[in-house]
Amino acid sequence: MYHAIVKRIARRNFLRVSNKEFDALLGDCAPDIHHRFGGSHALGGERHDREALRQWFGRLGRLGRHLTLSVQDVWVKGLPHDTTIIIRWSATDVLPDGSPYRNRGVHIVRMRWGKVVDIDAHEDSQAVAEGLDRQAALGVTEAKAPQIVS
Repeated sequence: MYHAIVKRIARRNFLRVSNKEFDALLGDCAPDIHHRFGGSHALGGERHDREALRQWFGRLGRLGRHLTLSVQDVWVKGLPHDTTIIIRWSATDVLPDGSPYRNRGVHIVRMRWGKVVDIDAHEDSQAVAEGLDRQAALGVTEAKAPQIVS
């Protein structure tokens, strides 16, 4: 039963990203959350607290205005004091010039007592970098901004 509940939470949180409901998502995160997103670009890097993650989600929302995440699979292991969730997903977006963006990946998420403590995103970082380069070429300056790290 616990694993089924966690699977629903994971799916809901990915829907929250698609719907730009970042405050609700951050409410499920520990204050000292650790977030990793691969790549040497404006969305890459590591964050170690909820405020930096809030800034990162804000940037994701501005750069991925039509970003839609679709969850294919969710696996859960562990008990409430130490839970690991693996989420396989795909992403679509429409860039400012109308060109499509597609990506897919896996998130490894750790929870303790109902709070997300670690998010490790594994996506095609080259696709992210190319999408950001395309936006920068169209004049979206934040697409080339320094990483948000803490």
